[in-house]
Amino acid sequence: MLTTDLIKLNNLQLAGKLVSDELLLGVQTSRRSGAGTEFEQFRHYVAGDDPKRIDWKRFAQTDQYLVRESATESNQQVRMLLDLSGSMNYAEGGISRLDYAKILLASLAYLSNRQADQLSLYSLHNGLVQTLVAPGKQAFQKIVSTLAIAEASGAWQNEQASFPEFGRKQSEMLIIASDFLQVGEEWLNLIQKVAGPRREIVIFQLLGDQELTFDLTGFYRFQDLETGREVELQAEAIRDSVRERATTYFETLDQALQIPHVRLIRTRLSEPIAQVLTSFLTGKKR
Repeated sequence: MLTTDLIKLNNLQLAGKLVSDELLLGVQTSRRSGAGTEFEQFRHYVAGDDPKRIDWKRFAQTDQYLVRESATESNQQVRMLLDLSGSMNYAEGGISRLDYAKILLASLAYLSNRQADQLSLYSLHNGLVQTLVAPGKQAFQKIVSTLAIAEASGAWQNEQASFPEFGRKQSEMLIIASDFLQVGEEWLNLIQKVAGPRREIVIFQLLGDQELTFDLTGFYRFQDLETGREVELQAEAIRDSVRERATTYFETLDQALQIPHVRLIRTRLSEPIAQVLTSFLTGKKR
């Protein structure tokens, strides 16, 4: 289903259900031998897992240590972090980065809730991580309703931020939805501070096609969505410079995030959300 159609529904819970139902049709299921439970997904191997559970066929295909997991075995901690800085208001083709992130996280919350995972939601606003929904009863419903009203604004103001919310090195998955664009190394500092062998971090970097290709022509007024600063420029005059700097930035970011248990998924706003999540759940390289 097209993302624009999901946005027009104006119902985040329904949008999340439609995406999760669609992607479940695309994820192959099989029976676990001996356990008698239905296979649901793969997850990355973490310290404490039985090495015998590693799927070596998947390792040969993806070069990743993946463990088969069934719905009855899951019940893991899944923490979701939504970037609420002003740049999340960027939009292309009628799709804002914030709306895309909301539907993506709602879809993952729907899937996790089906597996009885323990869910929680956090925001990053003005450089500070804040708890929006703590784990507990009705967490899924609270997450959906909280995502629906979330608004983005401002810039990352705290250069030396600490993140006590993520201080415990418990076994969990941390899912981040952001443009992951930084002035200095604020995002990298956050990841380095919270990364650990018992915390799998999945970063969905949400970008517009023009942020990746910059094919604009003519004069444009460009606005920094975090500071409000505007400048009018001819697109052709800056095209080569923008493309070169973007390529350098993404290559540097890819290299810096070669951290154990950290996975970066670069996603275009034009990509169907179900397709993105199917690739994520099946461990396919994109």
